[in-house]
Amino acid sequence: MNQGERIETLLRGQSVDHVGLYLFARGFCAKNTGISLGEFYADAEKSLEAQVWTAQMYGNDENLKFGFASSVAWDFGGEIKMPSAEFDQTPMVVRYPVQSEEEGWNLEIPHVKRAGMVPLNMEFCRLQEKQGLVQTISIGAPFMNAANVCGLENLLRWMFKKPDLAHRLLRLATDYGIQLARYWVETFGPENIEFRTSTPTSSNQVISPKHFKAFSLPYLKELHEKVLAMGVRYMYTHICGDQNLNLPYYRQVPFGDPGIASFGHEVDLTKAIEFLGDRCIIVGNVEPRVILMGTPDEVYGISKECIEKGKKAKRGFMLGPGCELPPTAPACNVWAMRKAVDDFG
Repeated sequence: MNQGERIETLLRGQSVDHVGLYLFARGFCAKNTGISLGEFYADAEKSLEAQVWTAQMYGNDENLKFGFASSVAWDFGGEIKMPSAEFDQTPMVVRYPVQSEEEGWNLEIPHVKRAGMVPLNMEFCRLQEKQGLVQTISIGAPFMNAANVCGLENLLRWMFKKPDLAHRLLRLATDYGIQLARYWVETFGPENIEFRTSTPTSSNQVISPKHFKAFSLPYLKELHEKVLAMGVRYMYTHICGDQNLNLPYYRQVPFGDPGIASFGHEVDLTKAIEFLGDRCIIVGNVEPRVILMGTPDEVYGISKECIEKGKKAKRGFMLGPGCELPPTAPACNVWAMRKAVDDFG
């Protein structure tokens, strides 16, 4: 099977020839093909070209994607700094759109077609369409997007001291995600789009299960429900970080039939399969730190362990990092994941 066929076969509920490789690669593609990270995140054409070459080189089965985790800050009028220094890995927020309670109460949803990163995302997806690729876009997740609007520290503080304000920002973030999804469906139709959400700020390293249930779960559930109601086949969610205590709540979130769920290395794949393996293709979860700093033998061994656990997933499994592939990961360590798939998958 070639790139795209393996994941599509899993989504149809059919058997594949072997375990897929899901590289979760963004900045690594820039480094791999010799362009700067600044170019990668500012030029849709160069970004897609770098991702296509890297996918062909390593046999990456992931649907390719543009953008970065904090882009909603730009969409709502904040300021973003593109990576330029030696150790920069991704665009960074230098000014959040909301910095005070008054600004939070006065905030409005931006015009979805002109907001920040959206025109570049649309250009990237039009290029994907021309090449016969799945159009892929991240609509974030409400809790993460709200944190990118006001800063995580403010959001957490307001959860305790100004919960009405926190819920207002979460409401705006949810509605914006729905508007963004509707814009994509109206442009491309629902059948060939992969919508992605990501929940790093909902991890138990940041909030408790109690606060996940009250502030994250209802909005994530609503976002998935309303996007799927547009005729979209499935949702992809990256369940980032230590979310072991949140896993029972994710069973309340619809993903499609099946969806796709990837996990940070902090969640054992056996546990991930226990909670979501009956409704999602499971992806993961080699620790990115080991891919960056370990030896090829270490990466190969961990990849083998992941594959042996992942093969038990009812709806299918793809090997991948536990979060984005580090941009400066040694090529041999990335190849070690490919080799493990070939040898054990």
